[in-house]
Amino acid sequence: MSIIPSTDAQREFAYSREDFEHVKSLLFKHAGINLANSKDAMVYSRLARRLRALDLGSFKDYLAHVSKNKSEMEHFVNALTTNLTAFFREPHHFEALQQYIKRYPNIKRIWCAASSTGEEPYSIAMTVAATLGSFNTGISIVATDIDSTVLQKARDGVYTQTSITQLPNAYKSQFFYRGRGAQAGRVKVVAELQKMVQFEQLNLTSAQWCVSGPVDVIFCRNVMIYFDRPTQKKILERMVKMMPATGMYVAGHSENFTMYPSLVTPMGKTLYRPVA
Repeated sequence: MSIIPSTDAQREFAYSREDFEHVKSLLFKHAGINLANSKDAMVYSRLARRLRALDLGSFKDYLAHVSKNKSEMEHFVNALTTNLTAFFREPHHFEALQQYIKRYPNIKRIWCAASSTGEEPYSIAMTVAATLGSFNTGISIVATDIDSTVLQKARDGVYTQTSITQLPNAYKSQFFYRGRGAQAGRVKVVAELQKMVQFEQLNLTSAQWCVSGPVDVIFCRNVMIYFDRPTQKKILERMVKMMPATGMYVAGHSENFTMYPSLVTPMGKTLYRPVA
């Protein structure tokens, strides 16, 4: 059994290369995520919290516990899911959404397929509300994520005040309440904006999805990079089938789907249109 090298003098928990490979296998099986070999330190730091919480002494003990307890599998996946997000991250996508809404004012549904803690779907909702001048737009926004913990934070809609620093003042006053007293330094999404977004837990590799078509716009940004090529194609194909010919698929800055010309056609910077 080989021990993974550590820069620390001594690790708190026994952690071998076999443990890391076991983690990779479990994560791929249950979430479809293809974990890179370079992520061994990340795996240790994130799962070590679960070992402490469960008072376990080694990763071998923890992995045995995961295999016997379905409830722990959710904690396992949540711990290893990366949730890097911000309001209006990659702003050109929201400019494209604004133009799309103006061109197709009768669209009915937008899906944010990796909502994380909510900044992305709320940015979509703000764009929709600002473009149409109303919270009651007739457009359904559904936001999904595999991580139940971040979904709860998204539903709560509470963030640090610094997270909205870069937003226009008009957006700050229209879309957020500013916390006072014990909540000073925090902001909360206004109720009208919260009502525009429906949050649901969803594993993109599952046979059944809680989202049904037609979907006019799909934001699936910086998610596909965690899947292997066959899984990417399978998910993209399922999504495209849900979209009309005029639909818009929004990918992440590090994702490229030009290798699937039978599924999508580029229509801008990391923007795609379904092939009819």
